[in-house]
Amino acid sequence: MNTMLEFLSSFLVNYGYLNLFILSFLASTIMPFGSEALVVALIYQGFNPFTVVMVATLGNYLGSCTTYYLGLKGRPVLEKYLSPSPEKLKKSESLFKKYGLYTLLFTWVPGIGDVITMVAGLMQLPFSYFSIFVFLGKFGRYFALAYLTAFFNN
Repeated sequence: MNTMLEFLSSFLVNYGYLNLFILSFLASTIMPFGSEALVVALIYQGFNPFTVVMVATLGNYLGSCTTYYLGLKGRPVLEKYLSPSPEKLKKSESLFKKYGLYTLLFTWVPGIGDVITMVAGLMQLPFSYFSIFVFLGKFGRYFALAYLTAFFNN
């Protein structure tokens, strides 16, 4: 048991940022992963909180860009590679039409965030607007998580 914990701890320390980037990327491409636990674990392990936030944000943002790109290619491509549920797609479209760009600030919300990025692509939203709002939303989420982790760690 101790050997396994030592291995996991060593793996976390040696490949923490790379693991965080990969997990954050995958978490924003409709995969059922979450990167929050790894963010907390890395901060508890003494990793630099700002670097943790930036790596997680960048990975999650780039994963969202991938989903956005597939959305730009249209519904047949989305259905082939990501298989979004028609209900979530319709709900995201109505949210996007109602609240516009500000909806992108919530692409970090589990369950609907990935679909919001798809809809942004389907609606041919300019990439510059997409980038600004998605990056800010993702950064805000990881910053809040890191801040709370550091706060309760002291």
